[in-house]
Amino acid sequence: MFGHSEDFLGTMLLSRPLVLGPLVGLVLGDINQGVIIGATLELIFMGNIKVGAAIPPDVVTGGVLGTAFAIISGKGPGIALAIAVPISILAEMVISGLFVFRAVLNKKFNQYADEGDYKSIQRLHILSGLLRPLLMGIIILLALQLGAGAMKSFLDMIPAWVQSGLQVAGNMLPALGFALLMNLMFNKTVAPYFFLGFVLAAYLKLPVIAIGGLGVIIALIVTQVTPKETEDNEEYNAEVSTDEIKITPKLTKRDIRSLFFRSLTLEANFNFETWQNTGFAFTIIPVLKRLYTTKQSMAAALKRHLQFFNTSPYGSTLIFGITAAMEEQNSQDKDFDEESINSVKLGLMGPLAGVFDSLFWGTFKVIAAGVGTSLAIKGNVMGPILFILIFNVPHLLLRYNLTFIGYNAGTKFLQNLAKNNVMDRLTKGASILGLMVVGAMPATLMSINTPLMIGTTKSAVAVQDILNQIVPAMIPLGLTFLVYYFVKKNVKTTYLLLGLLVLGFVGSMIHLFA
Repeated sequence: MFGHSEDFLGTMLLSRPLVLGPLVGLVLGDINQGVIIGATLELIFMGNIKVGAAIPPDVVTGGVLGTAFAIISGKGPGIALAIAVPISILAEMVISGLFVFRAVLNKKFNQYADEGDYKSIQRLHILSGLLRPLLMGIIILLALQLGAGAMKSFLDMIPAWVQSGLQVAGNMLPALGFALLMNLMFNKTVAPYFFLGFVLAAYLKLPVIAIGGLGVIIALIVTQVTPKETEDNEEYNAEVSTDEIKITPKLTKRDIRSLFFRSLTLEANFNFETWQNTGFAFTIIPVLKRLYTTKQSMAAALKRHLQFFNTSPYGSTLIFGITAAMEEQNSQDKDFDEESINSVKLGLMGPLAGVFDSLFWGTFKVIAAGVGTSLAIKGNVMGPILFILIFNVPHLLLRYNLTFIGYNAGTKFLQNLAKNNVMDRLTKGASILGLMVVGAMPATLMSINTPLMIGTTKSAVAVQDILNQIVPAMIPLGLTFLVYYFVKKNVKTTYLLLGLLVLGFVGSMIHLFA
C-alpha cells in the first residue's frame, strides 16, 4: 500500500524496488537480502517509468511479492526475478483497468464544478486516489497469505540449472532499462557523451558517481551563457518590465506554499481521459478560495481547471505559480482574457514535460540509481538511502522554489525563458549528463559474458578474453543497443522483457552466456 501510495507523495521514487526491497526484508527479518534483491530488481526495471499515458509493468506488486517469496523460500534474486516479471505484467493490466474506470468519475467532477462545490471535488479526488493502494494492497496481501506455502514447495522443486538460467536472464534484463532511458535522450547531437561514459567505465574503470560528477562539469561548460547573451537579456528584461500591469496582491506566502504541498498529489487520480486534471484542480483550490468569493466565479474557475492537463510532476509547480499569478490578475482586471490562463497551461505543459522528464528521469534518477544499486547490490543499506537523497533533495528544493518563481515572475517569466533559451540549455545539459551515466551502466552494472572456448582442450582460448581485448563489456553494450533498436521500432516493452528472459535462459542452457 505504501508503494502504491506514491502518487500521493509527489512521485519521489519511494515505490522503486531499491526502496521497497529493504522494507520487505526488514519486515521478514533479513534486510540484507532485501537490499540485494531490491537492487537486482531495480536494475531490471530501471527504465520502467510512466510517461504520458504509457503504463509500464507494475514494479511495486511484482517487486514486493518477488522479494517476499524469495526471502521466505531462501532462493535469492533469481527466484525474485522469476516471480516479479509475470506478476508485474498481470498487475499492470489491473492498474490500467483502474485508470479506465477513473475516467467515468469525470462526469461527477464536472457536476461539482458547475455547482461551485470545491469541497466535493477535493473529497472525490482523494477517495478516487485511494482506490489504487487499497485495491493493490488487498491483492498482494491475499497473494502472500494464500500462496506463500504453495510457492515455497514449488520453488524447492526447481533444479539448479533452471535457477542458473534465471540468474543469467536477470543479468540481461537491465539492458531494457538502459534502452528505455536512451530512448528519452539519445540523438545525434549528444550521442558521443553516451560513448564517453562507456569508455570511462569500461576502459578506465571509473565508478558511476565519478562519471556523474564529470558529466556535470561537461554539461555546465557546453551550455554556459556567453557575456553577449547576458547583455542582450538584461536589455530585453528592462523593456519588458515597463509593460507590467499593477495589481494588488491578494495571495499570501501561505497560499503559494500550499500549491507546492498540494502538487504532491497531482497524479493521485490519474485517468486515461483527462489525465492529471483533477490533480490540477485540487492543487489550485486554495488560490481560488482566496480570489473568488461568489459561487458563479468559483464555478467558472473550477471548470477552467478541470480541462485536460498533463505534464511532468517535477516541474508542475512552475505552471501552478504562473497560473496563480494569472488568476490573481483575472480577479482584479475585468478586461483580462480568461482563456489565456488555459492557453498558458497548455502551452507550458508540453515543453516542461520534456525538460523535467529528461532532467529527473534521464539525469537525477539515473545517477541516483547508479550510485544506489552499485552499493545495494553488495548488501550495503546506504544504497537505497543515497538513492532517495540524491533524487529527492534536488527534486523537492527545485519543486518548492519553482512555485514562488512562477508566481513572482508571472507571465514575464515565460518571455524570459524564451529569450534566454533556458529550456534548450537545460534539456541539452540534462541529456549530456544523463547519457554519460547511462553509457557507464552496461559496463558497470551488467555481468554478462560467454563461456565459449576456441581450440583444442589443451590450447583452448576463451572467447571472452578475445572480446575484452577488443572492447571490454562488449556483450552488455551490444545487447543494450540491440534492445534500443527494437524500442525505436515501437516493439512493446512486455515483448522485449519476455524476449530477454528467453534469450538469457536459453543462452545459459546451451552455454552461450553465463
